[in-house]
Amino acid sequence: MMRTRGMLGWALLTASTLAIASAPALSQEAEAQEAEEAKTETVEDEITVIGERKAYRGDFEELEIPAADLTIDEALLTEVGALNLNDALDLSASVARQNNFGGLWNAFSVRGFAGDINLPSGFLVNGFNAGRGFGGPRDLVGIESVEVLKGPRSALYGRGEPGGTVNLVTKRPRFSKGGYIRGTVGSWDQYRLEGDFQTVLGTDNNFALRLVGFYEDAQSFRDAVETEKLGFFPSATWSVTKNTSLTYELEYSSQEIPFDRGVIFSEEFGFSPQDTFVGEPGDGPIETEVVGHQLELLHNFDGNWSLLAGFGYRETSLEGNASETNFAGRQTYFIDGQTISRFFRFRDFESDYTVLRAELSGQFDTGSVGHNLIVGADYDEFDNSLFILRFRPPFFGAGTDISTLDPATYLILDAFDPVYGQFPIPTPGPNTDRNEVLTGTGFYIQDQVSITDKFQIRLGARYDDFEQDLTNLRANPATTVTTSDDRVSPQFGALYRAHDGVTIYASYGEGFRQQTGSDFEGNQFEPNITESTELGVKFDVGQFSDTVRGSVGVTLFEVDQSNFLVNDDRPEAVAAGFFSFPAGTAESTGLELDANLAFGNGFNFWFSYAYTDAVFTNSNPDVDGFGGLIEVGDPLINTPEHQFNVQLSKAFTIASKPARLGGGVFYTDDRNGWVAFDFTLPSYTTVRLFGEIEPVEGISFRVDVDNLFDETFYTNSFSDVWVEPGAPRRFRVSASHTF
Repeated sequence: MMRTRGMLGWALLTASTLAIASAPALSQEAEAQEAEEAKTETVEDEITVIGERKAYRGDFEELEIPAADLTIDEALLTEVGALNLNDALDLSASVARQNNFGGLWNAFSVRGFAGDINLPSGFLVNGFNAGRGFGGPRDLVGIESVEVLKGPRSALYGRGEPGGTVNLVTKRPRFSKGGYIRGTVGSWDQYRLEGDFQTVLGTDNNFALRLVGFYEDAQSFRDAVETEKLGFFPSATWSVTKNTSLTYELEYSSQEIPFDRGVIFSEEFGFSPQDTFVGEPGDGPIETEVVGHQLELLHNFDGNWSLLAGFGYRETSLEGNASETNFAGRQTYFIDGQTISRFFRFRDFESDYTVLRAELSGQFDTGSVGHNLIVGADYDEFDNSLFILRFRPPFFGAGTDISTLDPATYLILDAFDPVYGQFPIPTPGPNTDRNEVLTGTGFYIQDQVSITDKFQIRLGARYDDFEQDLTNLRANPATTVTTSDDRVSPQFGALYRAHDGVTIYASYGEGFRQQTGSDFEGNQFEPNITESTELGVKFDVGQFSDTVRGSVGVTLFEVDQSNFLVNDDRPEAVAAGFFSFPAGTAESTGLELDANLAFGNGFNFWFSYAYTDAVFTNSNPDVDGFGGLIEVGDPLINTPEHQFNVQLSKAFTIASKPARLGGGVFYTDDRNGWVAFDFTLPSYTTVRLFGEIEPVEGISFRVDVDNLFDETFYTNSFSDVWVEPGAPRRFRVSASHTF
């Protein structure tokens, strides 16, 4: 079925692009500049594009924000050749990759802290929660910029991961005409086609349409691993009046992704081969699908006030079989370093997410004191259904003779000479069948007060009332437990404009995150609680130089987290079975340096460095019940102390034809690879290069080389049997037509 969708995707993108190929020429650079100038842009002098507003953000200059926000814009995403969210987030040293559930979703930590390891990380799309659910890894074809909003944002958003929030800003209509089509061919039979075009409709040019989509089919450096993806992201904006606009966006994507747990590590035998797929091709891929809708109304009142109201609804699904590597006690690789034993699961996950919000923002004065005020309310509902069947072989002793084990029972695979399809798919038994509904209603207010021309303070708070309905469908009859809670999340900030181009700031914020599941008595877990303090300096370099534009930021931070889940070893809980308990605490302290500079001689420079000391601050049994003990001072999983990413490029001409060369270096320190155990992922450094040229106006060619020196590395892990290997050296060649 996916093959049919893929062929339709190719046909749809090709036909749609060719249909408007005669539109006026518009270069990518011009389009990016146009996006920045959208507040004043006009089309044929008939309609004015009104200023945009971002939900929960207000109308602030970068130097007026007392927080270390980092924006990765479309120009940088294009320059580094970023295709998916992982590529983008690698550009921020404050973000580290986490266990991605066999490649089925995006998982990351900010400043050392991640969310629920059993769910995707909670990123936002235009302020709407889109990380929840099971839509597969996020492609960037429809994304204009990626914002890393560090520190807790619960005082406004009411949700988000403990160390920070990632917000994706989508490509919306800009009341212009043009676009591009791009084809890419890469290593391991990668074939990709993407397109983006927009136009203006209506007798008064007051209706703008934008169509973005992609199709990709690719093999992998991993044996027998193939992925196929299709995405379509149309959007439309209706300028109802000069002060009112209505924008609708559709998100559709479907992906077929093999469940790939990666490689195994043994202290005696080392890592299993990087190219050996530990699953079974005969299990088929995991199929994911997303259908999402966003609707936003923006009205600018006379003066400095605006109203932003929105509705979002998103359905996701994930279904398929998977053969996965066993842990110690069932893992043959730890005995002979040759064979890998596995177990089997079938999953059927579904989620629905609904959001309603309304926000009023504006500026006013009380005497000589200025105010920049945001007041809003929202409602969200997350309906999450999990159904799992599992077959798992029995334990065996450390001295077991592997030849005595039934290969079909343990689904044994030779790590160095794999032969797939040897055994029939096992018949799995019941494992998980539950439905969880999380609802929340929130009210928030933030006032940034200008005490003087140079000194401002920010005060804000949010009240949330949330409820959980947890239904155990395995019970006979099914049982539902309903619990509720409420919470106030404050924030404080202060900044001083030491110079037109320099801001010194300090901020404090508290945050929370609802946790899924329940304790042994059926009660909802207390939410994660986060307290964050930071002190920073921001520089607008353009205020000091006529030849350099851009920004530099330096930040010191401290984040404390409590109530993360650990294994509940209280006698009454142990008697009831295996349960978790919100008793863990941890802290993260560090230093960040971010720079994004454009020089008048054609050089662009990006640098992001983070030192992060993230450790547990109390002792507990590990949450997954593997017998490990979290000790005070143990590092948080997958969190490097040192990490940096640097990118340098230069624009020039060859025979009067525009061209650009560039490259980058990404370094990640060694990291703890398994909570409560002494398993460490080694540090690594990768180098990337690219070159592009536009021999004919509107036609460009590009070559990318990733991992230039063919480094062997590992990006993240859950444990020593679920480790994700990084890709060897790979090449990509792209051709683009901009019109």
